Amino acid sequence: MASWSDFATAEPTLAAGIRALLQQYGPGLAYLATVRPDGAPRVHPVSPVITDQGLYCFLVSSPKRRDLERDGRYALHSFPPEENDDEAILTGRATPVRDPRTTARLAADLHASPDVDWRLFELSIDSATLRTHGPAGALPLAASRLVAPLTRSWRAELARPLAAVG
Repeated sequence: MASWSDFATAEPTLAAGIRALLQQYGPGLAYLATVRPDGAPRVHPVSPVITDQGLYCFLVSSPKRRDLERDGRYALHSFPPEENDDEAILTGRATPVRDPRTTARLAADLHASPDVDWRLFELSIDSATLRTHGPAGALPLAASRLVAPLTRSWRAELARPLAAVG
């Protein structure tokens, strides 16, 4: 696993592309997939926070927060852009942030209300994928593709990018 800053240092172009998709509407917006107690997936929208130090998520008391407290595995998928079908996917483990200075700094920067029962989690990265479909987007299945999508991936244990796949 790697922190966001380790990933961004190892793959700055890939990290910039993923960050742009996660923050395309201003604040971070993504779908967070967690593992329910019965092993099934649970998906909810969240607002991930990217700083130079890490990738974070404030979570209020909810099933998704309980999922991460029990089993930290996650997948994070960007919201779809309006003009194309590009997508960013991160997987890894979420852990509660125990450093009160980090929590206080992010809470102040993002105006997180002290009156809400939220907890801050850091999302460590095991894999990162950016898929671009070109100006035509993803074409319907019945049509032939004019431009093959480009997929760029990175895995923490390899510490180098995987080959681009067309």
